[in-house]
Amino acid sequence: MQGKLVTLIGGGGFLGRYVAQELLKREARVRIAQRDPKEAYFIRTLGPLGQTQFVAADIRRPETLAAAITGADAVVNLVGVLNGDFEAFHVTGPRHLARACAEAGVAALVHVSAIGADPGSASAYGRSKGLGEAAVREGFPDATILRPSIVFGREDNFVNRFAGMIASAPVVPIVRPGVKFQPVYVTDVAEAVARVLDDPAAHGGRTYELGGPDVITMGGLQRWIAKAIGAKPRFVELPDAVAAMIARAGFLPGAPITWDQWLMLQQDNLVGPDAAGLAALGIAPTPLATVAPAWLVRFRRHGRFTPVQA
Repeated sequence: MQGKLVTLIGGGGFLGRYVAQELLKREARVRIAQRDPKEAYFIRTLGPLGQTQFVAADIRRPETLAAAITGADAVVNLVGVLNGDFEAFHVTGPRHLARACAEAGVAALVHVSAIGADPGSASAYGRSKGLGEAAVREGFPDATILRPSIVFGREDNFVNRFAGMIASAPVVPIVRPGVKFQPVYVTDVAEAVARVLDDPAAHGGRTYELGGPDVITMGGLQRWIAKAIGAKPRFVELPDAVAAMIARAGFLPGAPITWDQWLMLQQDNLVGPDAAGLAALGIAPTPLATVAPAWLVRFRRHGRFTPVQA
């Protein structure tokens, strides 16, 4: 990767900062492309002077993509939303990007999707992710697709969201307590992107599902977080009928705030039994328990001095 130019579409987000760091360690040049490049200027400090570039681009506007990918050896699409216009961000945008990459002669394209991507999904999110993958394959057949499970890390909006709720509420409702996840560490996902770009010829046209070493239920995850931060709320596992009404109304803190998110929780979020994953890329997955306590300490009532449950 030394000296190669990699454009990260949406590179200033949660995952993007880690992908940038992995590429900079490999002495690649990194171009961060997003709607407001100023929001990603913190990435300049991750590498030597001149190793990072910034350009304004919006995946929904194809006319902005040309400047973002001009001269790039590889492009990584990191754009994703949990609410809003799924069609624009997950389908139409990636279609424009794939075509633009093909026309520009970009050697490699990595598209970050999600486990559960399926054009036949009940949720609009899952459908859009599935249709987006198909659009990318149509425009750039040798693209590599990465499907992570729930991504966790210091700045995530999943583990931290629950930790904040558990730390402050005496009673914590659990929606879909039995649904299973396979949380994957953000650094491992970033490493997967970098490994693919180390040898794009070997990984082009392939799909990898990325999950961590732990399979955990929604209820198990929230109880683990409580133990990690020394909190002892009362957990209430909501029946599906009640949780569905709450999802329709969207008024319960910590519960799905949209009906579509409720639909997403009807399926386990696990790596498929026959899917290639982190092991196929030579990456040993990181357990949640080995890294998360280091940043969850801020949710303890007395910081590091808060007793942790045995």
